[in-house]
Amino acid sequence: MNKIRLAMLLFVASEAVFFILLIVAYVVYHATSPSAADPSRYLDIPRTAGFTACLIISSFTMRRAGIHFRTGRRRPALAWLLATMALGTAFLTGQGSEYVSLIKQNVTISRDLFGTTFFTLTGFHGLHVFIGLIMLGTLFGLQLKRGVTGRSEAVESVSIYWHFVDAVWLIIFPVVYLWVLR
Repeated sequence: MNKIRLAMLLFVASEAVFFILLIVAYVVYHATSPSAADPSRYLDIPRTAGFTACLIISSFTMRRAGIHFRTGRRRPALAWLLATMALGTAFLTGQGSEYVSLIKQNVTISRDLFGTTFFTLTGFHGLHVFIGLIMLGTLFGLQLKRGVTGRSEAVESVSIYWHFVDAVWLIIFPVVYLWVLR
């Protein structure tokens, strides 16, 4: 295993621990606080499911981009990478619109423990999506400039990170949004 890939895997592992702690904090708060705000009053689950679908599909498009990078097909690689960035941007835009909606309902990070745990967990994830978009944009720029092909450590590392960000949301979404339906 090359050093760059190992470094990304170690970074992702450390971030996974942090996300686990944030998710546990949210679950413990939600399960044990009798005065907990009812998230179902504030969260728009169908809308969030829509931008969740964008993020899930972006894992597929990233996979396709990686395949085309390895086989040296520059144009399809660029197209799939652009699709991945568009889907990631759609996810972040959806999350941002949700934040605006919650703030209009006076749900903020400082209002109560629900706001604190919700905004911390989803905001930390959103930050990771944003960082992933910067990484994808950098990869796109490199591909335009000098044509990254073959078994590129950069492509593999960005792909690992992007799939990690998607996988984390696949845990956050049911815990935060679907658990409230119980």
